[in-house]
Amino acid sequence: MTNIETVDCRWGRRTTLLASIVPSILSWTLTGTGKSIGVLCAGRFISGLVIAIAFNITPMYCGEIAETSIRGILGAFFQVSITLGQLFAFIIGPCVSYTHYWIACAALPITFFVLFLPMPESPHYLAAKGRTEDVIKVLARLRGKSADAVQNEAQEIKAYVQKSYYEKGTIMDLFKVKANLKALIITCALVTFQEISGIGVVISYSGLIFASAGNFGISSSLETIIIGVVQLIGSCVNPLIVDRLGRKILLIISGTGSALSLGALGLFFYLKDAAKSDVSGIGWLPLTALIMYIATYSVGLGPLPWTITGEIFSPEIKSKASGITVLTCCFMAVVVSKYFINIATAFGHYTAFWIFSCFCIISIFFTIFVVPETKGKSLQEIQNELSGKADFNEKTKKKL
Repeated sequence: MTNIETVDCRWGRRTTLLASIVPSILSWTLTGTGKSIGVLCAGRFISGLVIAIAFNITPMYCGEIAETSIRGILGAFFQVSITLGQLFAFIIGPCVSYTHYWIACAALPITFFVLFLPMPESPHYLAAKGRTEDVIKVLARLRGKSADAVQNEAQEIKAYVQKSYYEKGTIMDLFKVKANLKALIITCALVTFQEISGIGVVISYSGLIFASAGNFGISSSLETIIIGVVQLIGSCVNPLIVDRLGRKILLIISGTGSALSLGALGLFFYLKDAAKSDVSGIGWLPLTALIMYIATYSVGLGPLPWTITGEIFSPEIKSKASGITVLTCCFMAVVVSKYFINIATAFGHYTAFWIFSCFCIISIFFTIFVVPETKGKSLQEIQNELSGKADFNEKTKKKL
């Protein structure tokens, strides 16, 4: 995490993302040609580093290049891209050989490099380096306006980043500064809820759920494609409504839908495994609950933690904080995957699904009482709200 943050500060968002193609190609080459466990593990380890770079920097880059009115939409496409990539793998996997599969997957980062190469560096990063003229050029290009028309925005960005804070922020600033600590707690909690809602194990054990529903005569490969399509559709809904409804309401809707669907899954497995009831009459329930869960998860809990991560941190600690958030997400994914089987074996699958459901309910209350609404606010306004300056200004206005 620290190395990623250091490289990002020195190279910039764009250059770091472009450079990530090198370890990405290396990881796929090792995974595709490796003949031993050690080589395969090395390939997967490097792949994990590449994912960490993408999850760390992409939300920041999107948050920094977007206008306030479309920042949520642009950030939401991060999750759309993830689900689109998964669906690509689900579709071609059953149709080609292993060699052709890894070559096809390795072609994706090359495609990214070619398409992303013309993109400019983040104006916030350029401002932090004192490159004011470049900031104006980039903003004029991104906004489709003249240099004069983006002068005010350039000044706002310059004032926001101030004195090259990208180089001066330390890890302790995350814990000493109230706004930074609050932002870190919010993002780490959101990615924790994202993983502990059970998305990883639900997708991994979707075959069990389909089997319980009777499979409806479809193959396991088609099952995964159906899941991928539902997840993609749900993710595509988010960009259409995120800047209309706001982050909080979508997180609440997502948490509610996920809690209900996971609770229904738990009920089915309780009746089937613990109560030994005849569930043939409700064979439709697990499949329906699974589809509902993936759809509602993809609307809020899936994309929005990353959107908010790209918005909520101050510039001097953004790289470090995003790295910690990604690390928390990966750690929770490992924990949930590791202990799901233990819980399911000892207490039944229904217990595990009900635990996931309970955490979704907790996420609802956390969103209502802790998560700030970032829709329609500039990055500076978000920082003011986290530090309490927004409340102070409102009170001052009322007195006047």
